[in-house]
Amino acid sequence: MTFAPSLFLRRVLRLDAVATGSTGLLLLGGMGFLPGLLNLPGSLLACAGVFCVGWALTLGFASLREEIASGFVWTIIVANVAWVIGSAALLMSGYVSPTWFGHAFVIAQAIAVDIFAELQIFAMWKHSRRASAAA
Repeated sequence: MTFAPSLFLRRVLRLDAVATGSTGLLLLGGMGFLPGLLNLPGSLLACAGVFCVGWALTLGFASLREEIASGFVWTIIVANVAWVIGSAALLMSGYVSPTWFGHAFVIAQAIAVDIFAELQIFAMWKHSRRASAAA
């Protein structure tokens, strides 16, 4: 089912796109110093950076749509939640031994992604209430 996204949802998706794209560019642009500063593998940071840039383009595209599938928005939300879980799992896995700054970086970006997911859930909740009231 498609719907016209609210201004709130559009803004949340755009802000998520900007934050995600900025993070991706930081990860890719900081390949010379971030692995040492964070004590995280450069390959992990590079893969995350490429993913973030691609994901930002997807979010930006979604924010510009006149109509959007509710399943697509829920897919975005699930992906954001998976990123948060993956970030926590990375820190608890023993696969990496980040510096305190590396821990702070992973935790901060996970918190930001969680906030975006919660705002997107709120926007979908508001949409479902409007749709129910109109029916």
